[in-house]
Amino acid sequence: MILSIWRRRVRLTVLAFVLGFGVCRAEGLDGRTRDASVSPMRQLIENYTADSENIGRFMSVDISPARLDRLDRFLHESQSRLEQTDFGALTLNGQIDYLLLRNRLKWQLRELAHERHRIAEASPLLPYLGTVLALDDEKRMMKPLVSADAARRVSQLVVDAHRFRTNLETRIDDKAKAAELPGSVIARRAWKELEDARRSFRDWHDFYSGYHPDFAWWVEEAWQKANKELEENSQLLRKKLMGVKDEEDEPLIGDPIGREALLESLEAEGIVYTPEELIEIANHEFAWCEEQMRQVTKELGVADWKAAIAKVSEIRAAPGGQPAAIKALADEATEFVESRGLVTVPPLCKETWRMEMMSPARQKVNPYFTGGEVISVSYPTDSMSYEDKLMGMRGNNAHFSHATVHHELIPGHWLQGFMAARYQTHRTAFGTPFLIEGWALYWEMLLWDLHFARSPEDKVGMLFWRSHRCARIIFSLKYHLGQMTAPEAVNFLVDRVGHERRNATAEVRRSIAGDYSPLYQAAYMLGGLQLRSLRQEINGTMTDREFHDAVLRENAIPIDLIRASLMQKPLTRDYTPSWRFYPLEPKPSKQ
Repeated sequence: MILSIWRRRVRLTVLAFVLGFGVCRAEGLDGRTRDASVSPMRQLIENYTADSENIGRFMSVDISPARLDRLDRFLHESQSRLEQTDFGALTLNGQIDYLLLRNRLKWQLRELAHERHRIAEASPLLPYLGTVLALDDEKRMMKPLVSADAARRVSQLVVDAHRFRTNLETRIDDKAKAAELPGSVIARRAWKELEDARRSFRDWHDFYSGYHPDFAWWVEEAWQKANKELEENSQLLRKKLMGVKDEEDEPLIGDPIGREALLESLEAEGIVYTPEELIEIANHEFAWCEEQMRQVTKELGVADWKAAIAKVSEIRAAPGGQPAAIKALADEATEFVESRGLVTVPPLCKETWRMEMMSPARQKVNPYFTGGEVISVSYPTDSMSYEDKLMGMRGNNAHFSHATVHHELIPGHWLQGFMAARYQTHRTAFGTPFLIEGWALYWEMLLWDLHFARSPEDKVGMLFWRSHRCARIIFSLKYHLGQMTAPEAVNFLVDRVGHERRNATAEVRRSIAGDYSPLYQAAYMLGGLQLRSLRQEINGTMTDREFHDAVLRENAIPIDLIRASLMQKPLTRDYTPSWRFYPLEPKPSKQ
């Protein structure tokens, strides 16, 4: 699952630099002709990225044993090439690149081991898929098709899939045996793997159908039956083991990774705190938010913080008016940072961001707008129920939006993405949410300090989101630690932050569905705190504009290594992060 996220991330990497430069005859670190126009480490990273993309496109079925073995070999080969580098001869930028690739390869090998384990856990629910995977492998390797043999194997798949489903249905109906079946977490994992295999099976069929002379005569009937059996097996997993009901949203089912895997992920991000310490940090920041909200509540003249949020939530754009409201907020934020000389905003960056409306389906997992080059507006549509329309409008009210448009556009994600496409582009493969989301969250904190909030209502909006970032650390880490269930996380967002229940459910669904890394939600606030701490360390040696521009030119890499670059810290080949960016009270020793 996490490797799937990695592959999707790698596919976004800018490859123009690999294709666009001339080469010389010098030998590169990986045995290829080296491009003299770039540094050795940059070329090694660009080759690694391009190779990763090739393997991802060539072997696209996640659970394929051949894919897992090829990835393992590729990662070990990449490690071997990296180890040939003379670390001491590299510039500081080159040393940072070395450490980025070293850390990424180490983490990916760990994740590959975890992926094998997760696949093994789900395999008892998919014992018949070997035929599908083998046919995909043979097509990919361009082995000649023997239609009669393919028909025999596909016919056996029909028998095996049907027999398994019949036995599984019997076990489900037997209460004693049903208790021994895998739970909804593993069932959902198996369902996703089966859907991936079904896509591959359809591609295999379409490759030969209508082209290979005797494919239809031998295979078509058996394939139609097998395809139907796989679909029915998928529905059985989804409805009986996952508990999905027709015309209802899918239950909140995630895949908690556990404490050890969290620690490994934190190590990969250069974070030296334990999950428990990070939760403590979040609680400390949450307490600050609550104290500020008490003061703002007095300014508004309402009974408590929930009444303050309720009051602010009624101030919203009329249907059809949200795009214009967001455009005005974007212009305001851009003018604010430019007039104060906080960061350089290139004219083309201001000119070329775009807007689209978010579909109702996407709003089930993204109840608020998202951004970057394209800001996607989450706002009710005519197909939604009356209750959902009201909740969507309240959740995207004018003052909540005032607190987040700048997060998505300028000086947040769009400015960040604009600069990342122009500086140190080879580092795109190492993008981390601690910098990507942390950058935008850092600006939320800085703009609070600079009194960007114009009114008590604006302050409520900013504090709502800041509380939400604290809550994300708490519920996401506790979920993966096994200390909080998904429904408990929904209640936590409703009771402690003030979310609409529909929006809280969407937030939790997005957090646990597996489309984001387990640390993604925690990374917002923690990355922002890292950048705030770094700014304080560098204070006096760089202006605000110099600091912010310098961070943007490093691309989206772990903030610990941005710190090393900006502060010109000496690095070693075996460098290990030790930066504690947030002071925690020492724990009293046990007597």
